Amino acid sequence: MNLTLGLIGSGQIGSALARLAVDAGVNVVLSNSRGPGSLAEKVAELGERVRAATPVEAARSDIVVATIPLKGYTALPAAALAGKTVIDTMNYYPDREGHIAELDTRELTSSALVQRYLAGSRVVKAFNTIDSHRLVTLARPSGAADRSALPIAGDHAAAKAQAAHLLDLLGYDAVDIGTLAESWRSEPQTPLYQPYLPEPPEGMSYEQAQRWFLETPGVPVPASRVEELAAAAVRGPVGGVTPTWVPASQG
Repeated sequence: MNLTLGLIGSGQIGSALARLAVDAGVNVVLSNSRGPGSLAEKVAELGERVRAATPVEAARSDIVVATIPLKGYTALPAAALAGKTVIDTMNYYPDREGHIAELDTRELTSSALVQRYLAGSRVVKAFNTIDSHRLVTLARPSGAADRSALPIAGDHAAAKAQAAHLLDLLGYDAVDIGTLAESWRSEPQTPLYQPYLPEPPEGMSYEQAQRWFLETPGVPVPASRVEELAAAAVRGPVGGVTPTWVPASQG
Protein backbone atom coordinates (compact mmCIF):
# COMPACT_ATOMS: atom_id res chain seq x y z
CA MET A 1 0.00 0.00 0.00
CA ASN A 2 1.48 3.32 -1.10
CA LEU A 3 -0.96 5.70 0.61
CA THR A 4 0.64 8.39 2.74
CA LEU A 5 -1.33 10.21 5.43
CA GLY A 6 -0.19 13.66 6.46
CA LEU A 7 -1.12 14.86 9.94
CA ILE A 8 -0.98 18.53 10.83
CA GLY A 9 -1.31 18.31 14.58
CA SER A 10 0.13 15.65 16.88
CA GLY A 11 -2.17 15.85 19.89
CA GLN A 12 -4.55 13.15 21.10
CA ILE A 13 -6.59 12.77 17.92
CA GLY A 14 -3.56 13.12 15.64
CA SER A 15 -1.66 10.49 17.61
CA ALA A 16 -4.65 8.13 17.58
CA LEU A 17 -5.01 8.48 13.82
CA ALA A 18 -1.29 7.88 13.37
CA ARG A 19 -1.53 4.68 15.42
CA LEU A 20 -4.52 3.38 13.44
CA ALA A 21 -2.83 4.26 10.15
CA VAL A 22 0.33 2.38 11.09
CA ASP A 23 -1.74 -0.65 12.06
CA ALA A 24 -3.44 -0.45 8.64
CA GLY A 25 -0.13 -0.32 6.79
CA VAL A 26 -0.40 3.36 5.89
CA ASN A 27 2.69 5.58 5.92
CA VAL A 28 2.38 8.67 8.11
CA VAL A 29 3.98 12.11 7.98
CA LEU A 30 3.47 13.66 11.42
CA SER A 31 3.85 17.37 12.09
CA ASN A 32 3.05 20.04 14.64
CA SER A 33 3.75 23.69 15.36
CA ARG A 34 6.80 22.92 17.51
CA GLY A 35 8.89 21.31 14.78
CA PRO A 36 10.01 17.78 13.87
CA GLY A 37 12.46 17.58 16.77
CA SER A 38 9.60 17.62 19.28
CA LEU A 39 8.18 14.44 17.73
CA ALA A 40 11.19 12.15 18.09
CA GLU A 41 9.78 10.18 21.00
CA LYS A 42 6.39 9.74 19.34
CA VAL A 43 7.94 8.62 16.06
CA ALA A 44 10.10 6.09 17.90
CA GLU A 45 7.00 4.75 19.65
CA LEU A 46 4.94 4.44 16.46
CA GLY A 47 7.62 2.81 14.33
CA GLU A 48 9.24 3.01 10.94
CA ARG A 49 6.12 3.88 8.96
CA VAL A 50 6.05 7.29 10.67
CA ARG A 51 8.36 10.22 10.08
CA ALA A 52 8.38 13.68 11.58
CA ALA A 53 8.19 16.73 9.33
CA THR A 54 6.95 20.29 9.07
CA PRO A 55 3.28 21.05 8.29
CA VAL A 56 4.30 22.08 4.76
CA GLU A 57 5.95 18.70 4.24
CA ALA A 58 2.95 16.88 5.72
CA ALA A 59 0.75 18.79 3.26
CA ARG A 60 2.42 16.95 0.36
CA SER A 61 0.88 13.63 1.47
CA ASP A 62 -1.86 11.83 -0.47
CA ILE A 63 -4.47 12.90 2.05
CA VAL A 64 -4.06 15.34 4.93
CA VAL A 65 -5.75 15.63 8.32
CA ALA A 66 -5.83 19.02 10.06
CA THR A 67 -6.24 18.27 13.75
CA ILE A 68 -5.33 21.40 15.66
CA PRO A 69 -7.37 23.77 17.85
CA LEU A 70 -9.81 25.62 15.62
CA LYS A 71 -8.48 28.99 16.71
CA GLY A 72 -5.24 28.17 14.87
CA TYR A 73 -6.80 27.32 11.51
CA THR A 74 -5.13 30.30 9.77
CA ALA A 75 -1.74 28.74 10.58
CA LEU A 76 -2.49 25.86 8.20
CA PRO A 77 -0.23 26.06 5.11
CA ALA A 78 -2.91 27.02 2.59
CA ALA A 79 -0.60 27.22 -0.43
CA ALA A 80 0.93 23.80 0.25
CA LEU A 81 -2.54 22.29 0.77
CA ALA A 82 -3.92 23.56 -2.56
CA GLY A 83 -5.36 20.69 -4.57
CA LYS A 84 -5.43 18.36 -1.57
CA THR A 85 -8.25 16.68 0.30
CA VAL A 86 -8.03 18.01 3.86
CA ILE A 87 -9.92 16.24 6.62
CA ASP A 88 -10.97 18.70 9.31
CA THR A 89 -11.37 17.21 12.80
CA MET A 90 -11.76 20.58 14.50
CA ASN A 91 -14.65 21.66 16.73
CA TYR A 92 -15.63 25.10 18.00
CA TYR A 93 -15.15 25.52 21.76
CA PRO A 94 -15.52 29.24 22.49
CA ASP A 95 -15.13 28.65 26.23
CA ARG A 96 -11.65 27.26 25.59
CA GLU A 97 -10.45 29.19 22.53
CA GLY A 98 -12.45 32.40 22.33
CA HIS A 99 -15.31 33.47 20.07
CA ILE A 100 -15.35 33.61 16.27
CA ALA A 101 -17.98 36.03 14.96
CA GLU A 102 -18.91 34.14 11.78
CA LEU A 103 -19.62 31.03 13.83
CA ASP A 104 -21.55 32.77 16.60
CA THR A 105 -23.90 34.34 14.03
CA ARG A 106 -24.22 31.04 12.10
CA GLU A 107 -22.97 32.73 8.96
CA LEU A 108 -20.71 29.69 8.55
CA THR A 109 -20.16 26.31 10.11
CA SER A 110 -16.68 25.76 11.50
CA SER A 111 -15.72 23.54 8.55
CA ALA A 112 -17.08 26.07 6.05
CA LEU A 113 -14.85 28.63 7.77
CA VAL A 114 -11.85 26.34 7.29
CA GLN A 115 -12.85 25.73 3.65
CA ARG A 116 -13.04 29.48 3.03
CA TYR A 117 -9.47 29.82 4.27
CA LEU A 118 -8.29 26.73 2.36
CA ALA A 119 -9.94 27.89 -0.85
CA GLY A 120 -7.74 25.71 -3.05
CA SER A 121 -8.35 22.54 -1.03
CA ARG A 122 -11.27 20.13 -0.67
CA VAL A 123 -12.26 20.09 3.00
CA VAL A 124 -14.10 17.11 4.51
CA LYS A 125 -15.39 17.17 8.08
CA ALA A 126 -14.62 13.90 9.93
CA PHE A 127 -13.27 12.46 13.19
CA ASN A 128 -14.77 15.36 15.16
CA THR A 129 -17.44 13.35 16.99
CA ILE A 130 -15.29 10.80 18.80
CA ASP A 131 -12.56 11.12 21.42
CA SER A 132 -9.09 9.69 20.85
CA HIS A 133 -9.44 6.77 23.25
CA ARG A 134 -12.67 5.47 21.71
CA LEU A 135 -11.27 6.19 18.24
CA VAL A 136 -8.61 3.54 18.85
CA THR A 137 -10.61 1.00 20.85
CA LEU A 138 -13.70 0.95 18.61
CA ALA A 139 -11.85 0.44 15.31
CA ARG A 140 -12.89 -2.84 13.67
CA PRO A 141 -12.18 -4.65 10.37
CA SER A 142 -14.62 -4.21 7.50
CA GLY A 143 -17.65 -6.43 7.95
CA ALA A 144 -17.30 -6.84 11.71
CA ALA A 145 -20.66 -7.11 13.46
CA ASP A 146 -19.75 -4.41 15.97
CA ARG A 147 -18.15 -1.98 13.52
CA SER A 148 -18.94 1.67 14.15
CA ALA A 149 -19.49 4.44 11.64
CA LEU A 150 -18.43 8.07 11.67
CA PRO A 151 -20.17 11.00 9.95
CA ILE A 152 -18.47 12.89 7.16
CA ALA A 153 -19.50 16.11 5.41
CA GLY A 154 -18.10 18.01 2.47
CA ASP A 155 -18.80 19.83 -0.78
CA HIS A 156 -16.80 17.58 -3.11
CA ALA A 157 -17.95 14.04 -3.88
CA ALA A 158 -14.50 12.78 -4.84
CA ALA A 159 -12.98 14.16 -1.65
CA LYS A 160 -15.68 12.52 0.46
CA ALA A 161 -15.00 9.22 -1.31
CA GLN A 162 -11.31 9.60 -0.50
CA ALA A 163 -12.13 10.33 3.13
CA ALA A 164 -14.48 7.34 3.31
CA HIS A 165 -11.71 5.12 1.97
CA LEU A 166 -9.39 6.33 4.69
CA LEU A 167 -12.03 5.69 7.35
CA ASP A 168 -12.48 2.18 6.01
CA LEU A 169 -8.74 1.52 6.23
CA LEU A 170 -8.68 2.81 9.80
CA GLY A 171 -11.60 0.67 10.94
CA TYR A 172 -14.81 2.65 10.40
CA ASP A 173 -17.73 2.94 8.03
CA ALA A 174 -18.55 6.45 6.78
CA VAL A 175 -21.97 8.09 6.71
CA ASP A 176 -22.34 11.10 4.41
CA ILE A 177 -24.39 13.74 6.25
CA GLY A 178 -24.23 16.37 3.51
CA THR A 179 -22.34 19.52 2.66
CA LEU A 180 -20.12 21.66 4.87
CA ALA A 181 -23.10 23.95 5.40
CA GLU A 182 -24.89 20.92 6.86
CA SER A 183 -21.93 19.77 8.95
CA TRP A 184 -23.51 21.42 12.02
CA ARG A 185 -25.34 18.10 12.38
CA SER A 186 -22.14 16.63 13.81
CA GLU A 187 -20.96 19.64 15.80
CA PRO A 188 -20.92 19.79 19.62
CA GLN A 189 -24.33 19.90 21.31
CA THR A 190 -25.91 17.61 18.71
CA PRO A 191 -26.85 13.93 19.15
CA LEU A 192 -24.01 12.97 16.78
CA TYR A 193 -21.37 14.44 19.05
CA GLN A 194 -19.74 11.76 21.23
CA PRO A 195 -22.39 8.98 21.04
CA TYR A 196 -19.48 6.54 21.34
CA LEU A 197 -18.89 7.53 24.97
CA PRO A 198 -21.41 6.52 27.68
CA GLU A 199 -22.81 9.13 30.02
CA PRO A 200 -20.38 9.58 32.94
CA PRO A 201 -21.54 8.66 36.44
CA GLU A 202 -22.39 11.58 38.69
CA GLY A 203 -20.41 12.56 41.75
CA MET A 204 -16.97 11.50 40.58
CA SER A 205 -13.84 13.31 41.74
CA TYR A 206 -11.53 14.69 39.06
CA GLU A 207 -9.19 11.72 39.47
CA GLN A 208 -12.07 9.25 39.25
CA ALA A 209 -13.40 11.00 36.16
CA GLN A 210 -10.04 10.81 34.44
CA ARG A 211 -9.76 7.10 35.23
CA TRP A 212 -13.32 6.51 34.03
CA PHE A 213 -12.59 8.35 30.79
CA LEU A 214 -9.52 6.23 30.04
CA GLU A 215 -10.94 2.88 31.14
CA THR A 216 -14.54 2.97 29.91
CA PRO A 217 -15.19 0.85 26.79
CA GLY A 218 -16.72 2.63 23.86
CA VAL A 219 -20.28 2.16 22.61
CA PRO A 220 -20.39 0.82 19.03
CA VAL A 221 -22.51 3.10 16.83
CA PRO A 222 -23.39 1.51 13.48
CA ALA A 223 -24.08 3.40 10.28
CA SER A 224 -27.85 3.08 10.69
CA ARG A 225 -27.67 4.79 14.08
CA VAL A 226 -25.45 7.59 12.75
CA GLU A 227 -28.02 8.19 10.02
CA GLU A 228 -30.81 8.36 12.62
CA LEU A 229 -28.90 10.79 14.83
CA ALA A 230 -28.05 13.03 11.88
CA ALA A 231 -31.66 13.12 10.74
CA ALA A 232 -32.88 13.93 14.25
CA ALA A 233 -30.43 16.80 14.80
CA VAL A 234 -31.88 20.26 15.40
CA ARG A 235 -29.56 23.22 15.20
CA GLY A 236 -29.23 24.69 18.66
CA PRO A 237 -26.60 26.79 20.44
CA VAL A 238 -23.38 27.23 18.49
CA GLY A 239 -20.15 25.88 19.92
CA GLY A 240 -19.34 23.29 22.52
CA VAL A 241 -18.52 23.54 26.19
CA THR A 242 -15.56 21.42 27.18
CA PRO A 243 -16.61 18.90 29.86
CA THR A 244 -14.53 19.25 33.02
CA TRP A 245 -13.84 15.53 33.10
CA VAL A 246 -12.34 15.42 29.58
CA PRO A 247 -8.55 16.00 29.31
CA ALA A 248 -7.80 19.42 27.86
CA SER A 249 -6.03 17.86 24.88
CA GLN A 250 -9.21 16.13 23.70
CA GLY A 251 -11.61 17.49 21.09
